[in-house]
Amino acid sequence: MTGYRDLARNRDFTVLWIGETVSELGARMSAFVYPLLALALGGSIGTAALVQAAYFGGIVLALLPAGALVDRLHRGRVLRTVSATGFLLYAGMAAALTLDGLSPTALGVGALIAGVCTGIYEPAQISAVRSVVTTAQLPTALAQNQARGHAAELAGAPLGGLLLTVHRALPFAVDAATYLVSFVMLGRIRTDLSAPAPAPGEDRGGHVLRRMGRDVATGARFVVRHPVMRLLACWSALSNLVVNGLLFVVVLRMAADGHSPAAIGLVATAAGVAGLVGAALAPWVIERTPTGLLTVAVGWSVVLPLVPLVWWAEPAVAATCLGALVLLNPIGNAGIGAYRIAITPDALQGRVNATTAFLAWSTMPLAPLVGGLLLEVYGGPVATAALLAGCLAAALLVTSSRHVRRVPRPAAWAAPGAGPAHDQGVPVSPAR
Repeated sequence: MTGYRDLARNRDFTVLWIGETVSELGARMSAFVYPLLALALGGSIGTAALVQAAYFGGIVLALLPAGALVDRLHRGRVLRTVSATGFLLYAGMAAALTLDGLSPTALGVGALIAGVCTGIYEPAQISAVRSVVTTAQLPTALAQNQARGHAAELAGAPLGGLLLTVHRALPFAVDAATYLVSFVMLGRIRTDLSAPAPAPGEDRGGHVLRRMGRDVATGARFVVRHPVMRLLACWSALSNLVVNGLLFVVVLRMAADGHSPAAIGLVATAAGVAGLVGAALAPWVIERTPTGLLTVAVGWSVVLPLVPLVWWAEPAVAATCLGALVLLNPIGNAGIGAYRIAITPDALQGRVNATTAFLAWSTMPLAPLVGGLLLEVYGGPVATAALLAGCLAAALLVTSSRHVRRVPRPAAWAAPGAGPAHDQGVPVSPAR
């Protein structure tokens, strides 16, 4: 496995990473702003939840067809098209907010379209990463992507809160600019990002909708037949529901208690710092620790640190809890993500990544709805405790899987008898 210094010499990965870092900063900022802006436009807690759900719902709706398209179309062109669309969308919403012409309903529609863009973008950029790095560079590349996400979180939420305090349109105007930067940087990649050759024996004939259906089914079968991918998809779906529902409740509890958007945004700053520390340690830890055990540790890291939030939904407490939660997250995500990519044939990268992301994100639209309903009916402490019980169930689920626990270190991923991939006859991609 290569380190950050070696990966820095990979020009195309660096170009891709810089563009995506800027774009993700805008995306994190907008995702943070959506529910707060819905409240500022006169909406209720239920309206704020629906707007947030629309964003997540757009992602889920787009993922599966996007995965099929990414394995058939030029990945660079897909990425640039989405970047251009995001620029136009957020520039339009910023203009509407400047003219006081954006209603909560229109905000929800914009959130839905933004989610669709994200759902198309995600499998395309993961497939692009696979094209520009070697197999040995994968864990470090994904760790650096995790660092990108946490750096964006570190700055995105507080910046979004600050800009929202100055003027409602500013967060979306800045997000439009980040999409433009991404579009320019994507044009500088030299690696051929054309669609790969089809998998052996794969039928590419027939009507376009039937072809897409077959493509989606192929990716789903690959995931369902692999015990680690199958279990982690279920775990991710449950974790995303309860963890994000809990965090949504905590944010609204802080807002209801009179804390400013800027103060609430600083909670994400703590998470961003912890995530950057975890991402910096990730290559070293991943190389020396069985990936399955790291994944189990991540499962418990989203339970124990959150217990104080049942009683204290204050920015300082939330920052401490969220920072402790996030520390292990980039290490586990980079390790298991690199494992999944390494054992997936190149011709299936888009579909497999889209399928796993779809299953993981399928519950995300429900998270703010469940959290908002529990908050309105039972109040903050009870809602937080109920969702924390769900976090405990998710941790027990991943801990109980011997397939997950047996995933070895990267050096043994492709070795004979190395864990579930060999047990199930899952094809292993050759070194690039």
